[in-house]
Parts: sequence; structure tokens; C-alpha cells
Amino acid sequence: MKTMLLTGCLMMASVGAASAEPAPGPAANRAAIDAQIEKSYPALDALYRDIHAHPEIGMQEVRTAALLASKMKAMGFTVTEKVGGTGVVAIYRNGPGPTVMVRTELDGLPMEEKTGLPYASRAQTEYEGKTTFVAQSCGHDVHMAAWIGTAQALLAMKSQWKGTLMFIAQPAEEQLKGAKAMLDDGLFTRFAKPDYGFAAHVGSGETGTVLVKDGVTSSNSDSLQITFKGRGGHGSMPSATIDPIVMGAHFVTDVQTVISRQKDANAFGVVTVGAFQAGTVGNIIPDTATLKLSLRSFDKDVRQLLLDGVKRTAEASAAMSMAPVPEVKWLYGTAAVFNDHALAERAAAELKAAGGDRVTYVPATAPGWSASEDWSAFVDAGMPSVYFTIGGYDAATLAAFKAKGQAVPSNHSPFFAPDHDKAIRTGIRTLTLAVLMVTTPK
Repeated sequence: MKTMLLTGCLMMASVGAASAEPAPGPAANRAAIDAQIEKSYPALDALYRDIHAHPEIGMQEVRTAALLASKMKAMGFTVTEKVGGTGVVAIYRNGPGPTVMVRTELDGLPMEEKTGLPYASRAQTEYEGKTTFVAQSCGHDVHMAAWIGTAQALLAMKSQWKGTLMFIAQPAEEQLKGAKAMLDDGLFTRFAKPDYGFAAHVGSGETGTVLVKDGVTSSNSDSLQITFKGRGGHGSMPSATIDPIVMGAHFVTDVQTVISRQKDANAFGVVTVGAFQAGTVGNIIPDTATLKLSLRSFDKDVRQLLLDGVKRTAEASAAMSMAPVPEVKWLYGTAAVFNDHALAERAAAELKAAGGDRVTYVPATAPGWSASEDWSAFVDAGMPSVYFTIGGYDAATLAAFKAKGQAVPSNHSPFFAPDHDKAIRTGIRTLTLAVLMVTTPK
């Protein structure tokens, strides 16, 4: 009897072992993702063109947020709107497993698009008291289409993974305040604190390429406003005035010595004066001059050195003119993004094994990128993550610019027009493979 029972158990074990199928590998997953992209792409392309033609400024993204929310509801996600202003949180539970956050941005930029595309934006809105054009010149329209496509791919493959998807659409990334607004509104308490997070940004590199940067990925960013206070008067009698334009002019040149003479030459740091606003006509010396600055750095000590140096230089410029102490106002900012070391190595290996895109792993010893991202707020809240960079221009387009001796229009250029067809596909593959990497049962 014991022999019969033992034989039966061995036979059942043998049958179970034979019927158990290993999880598909990265290459098989990529093939399945590509098949899903082909099915859904016409609708994704239409979505991209719609969003591109109807951009909205940060915290005004009412139409865009509603559009994405409706798409996620139709897929079966549980959707909460108006998180942190206009943010969207979409949850999909698929059994026990990790919670994985995938983000897209919602906002456009206060600028005029000059691409000449048939679906180019002509939208206008009120921003900081003025009427301005609005354009998706940073690539967030690519991100939104890839975000929807990633959700579609993961649901089509839900038999392969377990866990909870937490797809968020974040407002006001360009103003570096939307991530904090969502966190302040309970993103990681009302919903869940993710075990992992992934996001991707399109750039001006070649399509079909993915950069996985270990360690510091983007820079600290601080936006400042300085108001120099003078005494106005007639342009023919400057001695009776205190000229704030002169103070501002001294400051613009002198503040660069903070970079060239105070900062360690081996450390990254940038001080940019992007706006200088003063006066109305040539024969009136105004009362005030207002300057707006952008500061970038990687290291926290360099960040503080720049902030202190700007304030000290502004006060010195005013003192030379025997003027009141200027007002130095910090407007907003964000910390540098750091990619998790183990997760970055793992993601690079997974994407390389999947094929289909050219993947480059950039070690932590290499410098990050000088642009900034408030994705860092999620990372600093305790979420291990990888922030990917994907190429946006077709090789032939890049070659044409090179042949003409012209610079390739980058993000925030009015001529930025990436090959969205290929960029969206790479974005979907990258984000879907990353999620599957951490949710597929071993």
C-alpha cells in the first residue's frame, strides 16, 4: 500500500513538474508587448495628436486630466481625480504582489509652438497675469500616450504578473511643484506607498535608444526672483536717482564669479539669469528692477553655495549704489533625482535581454543631466525607482540636421518635434518591461 501511495505521489509530482511552465523571458515579453502596441497604436496616435493640439499649463490641466481619467476607467482601473490639484490616480489590483507606480506628466509650457505640424498647438491661456500661447514642447504628450499604452499592455498580459498597478498623471511638473502637491494630498497615504516606481522622459537622442543612468540622474533646481529697489527719476538727471538697472547689470555679470571663483571647478553648478524686467521708456529711470534666476547643481553643498552666493552678490550690488537691501525670493525648486543602484542595474539588464531597443547603462560615477525633475519628491519620500531617458528623433532626421550644420531642436524649443511614433513605442516597451520585471512571480 505504501509503495502504491509513494508511486502515486511521484507520478503526480512528475505530472505537476511537467505541466508547470516557466515565466516568459524578456524577449518573449517584448514580442507580446509589440503585438499589443500594434493593436492599440492607431488610438494612441489619435490620443497623442489630440493632447499635442490642446496643451494646458500646470494646475490648469482640466481637459487633459479628464481625458486620461476616462481612458483608465474604461480599462477597469479605479480612478481618483483632483489629487494635488488636477492629478489623477488610477489603481488596478491583480492579486498579491508589489505596488508599482508609473507616472506621466500632464502639463505643457507657456510658449508658442513653431513646428509647423498639421496638429500644432494654437492654444492660449492666462499665465502669471498675461495671455500666452501653450505648447507641448517638452514631450509630455509622448509620455501620456506611452502611459496609456503601458497600461493596455500590462492588462493584456495580466496572467503573467501579480501585484497592484498605481498609475499617476501628475500636474505641474514644469513648475516643479506637482509631485509635492500630490504627496501633500495623501498620494502615499490615501492610496499606497509604492514598492517601486518608474518613469521615462523623451529627449533629442535617437529613437530606439534607452539610457539607464545609475545614481544621480537630474539636477537640483532652484528658481529665484530678485527685486532691486532704487529711486526713480529723469534719465537726464541720474545723480538724483538710484538706478536699479545698474544694480541688476552689475549683478548679472558678478554673480557668475560664484561659479568661476567660489565653486569647486570639478563640481557641477549653473546660475542662469533668464529674465530682467525694468522700466518702460528710455528717458525714465525706474524704481525697481526684477530678475528671475534658475540655479542647477547635483551636490547639496554646491546647491547651498549657489543660493548663498546669489544672495550675497545681490546685496553687494545694491550696496555699491547705496540702495536698500534687495528682496531675494525663493520661488520653487526640487532636489536631484537619484536612480536606485540595484534597480537600475537590473532594469538595464532586463531591457538589454529583451532586445528591440538599444540600451545604454550609465554608471553612477558619470555625471547626471543638467535638467531637473520633481520626480525626486517621490524618490525622497522613500520609493526606489528608475527614471529612464528615451530617444525622440529618427536617425534620418538627426542626420539631416547634422548635414545642414544645424542643432537638433531639444526639449523646450518651439521647434521640438520628436518622431512620436517610434518614441511612444519605445516608452511603452521600456515601462512595461520594467513593471513586469518586478511583478512576475519567480
